[in-house]
Amino acid sequence: MDIYKLATKALHGLDPEDAHAATILALKSGLGPQSSYDPPELTVEFPCNGGGVSARNCVGLAAGFDKNADVPLAMSRAGFGFVECGTVTPLPQDGNPRPRLFRLSEDEAVINRMGFNNKGLDVFAGHLERYVGRSNRPVLGANIGANKDATDRMADYVTGLKRLWGLSSYFTANISSPNTPGLRALQGKSHLDELLAQIAATRADLVRVTGQNYPIFLKIAPDLTEDEIADTVQSTMAHGLDALIVSNTTIERAETLQSAQKGETGGLSGAPLFALSTAALRTARQVSEGRLLLIGAGGIASGADAYAKIRAGASAVQLYSAMVFKGPGLVDEIKRDLITLLLRDGFTHVSQAVGTDA
Repeated sequence: MDIYKLATKALHGLDPEDAHAATILALKSGLGPQSSYDPPELTVEFPCNGGGVSARNCVGLAAGFDKNADVPLAMSRAGFGFVECGTVTPLPQDGNPRPRLFRLSEDEAVINRMGFNNKGLDVFAGHLERYVGRSNRPVLGANIGANKDATDRMADYVTGLKRLWGLSSYFTANISSPNTPGLRALQGKSHLDELLAQIAATRADLVRVTGQNYPIFLKIAPDLTEDEIADTVQSTMAHGLDALIVSNTTIERAETLQSAQKGETGGLSGAPLFALSTAALRTARQVSEGRLLLIGAGGIASGADAYAKIRAGASAVQLYSAMVFKGPGLVDEIKRDLITLLLRDGFTHVSQAVGTDA
């Protein structure tokens, strides 16, 4: 992995978005790392009524890295137990003007205001079709969103489900990006209930027609109040969704940030997000009383961070920003550290640690 750490440092000499594009190109060319470390103690199940998916480990790649599903197999080979691609919108869109991605190196953080830039559902679906029926198909999630100029944003989520049904292992409805104006309004109780009702109805129709069911997750912001988190948990369970991802990026800016770019508009991810997102996760666990599967995301940069999310209530975790600073070898480091921590505390499987600190 030393060569990948060197490559990570070298990429910091480029504009962040150019560095990301170069990384995707290298992965498409077969230049990614290979991992075979998957201890059985870290397996995780994402169940749903009449279906579900098993991941070989509980450390996943968060959405945002592979927007167009270009390299899910490469990231699975790098050691991730599940790979979430997107966010994808029904129609292609360019996103916000550049510059729109910023490294806050002093803070091990990233600010982005990408604006759901992607090539659209048809390209995304074409990429997923490559893996249908393959024995090495990764556990692949489709993170779906709405176009900025959509006249009916709720309908965009329905469109995404219909177009990708049968091609993805699970789905995530992303209603919490701060970079599409007005999108976070879908987190309000009345809007959320309407959206989730449409998603549930669409799912029921698709299951009836295809005989297949897949887990559907909801990704929320870390900036919600405790009452808002409670409303979201209750709506998620009432409409039969299978999990919450807690959380997306934050619009908050801690006074401790050191980087000169800390004032840039957009969503903040990385180390400064850890405490805020973990507090939201713990609230979701307490409200759901363990009846809703939770996935912890936000600020994970070590096995200790991942373990804290798990003990706060997460059955699995996701990361992305920390790789900007620590390289792709981080995923195996996290898995090895998790095993050490589980054994230290007398657990024989990661599921036994879930929610022990909630």
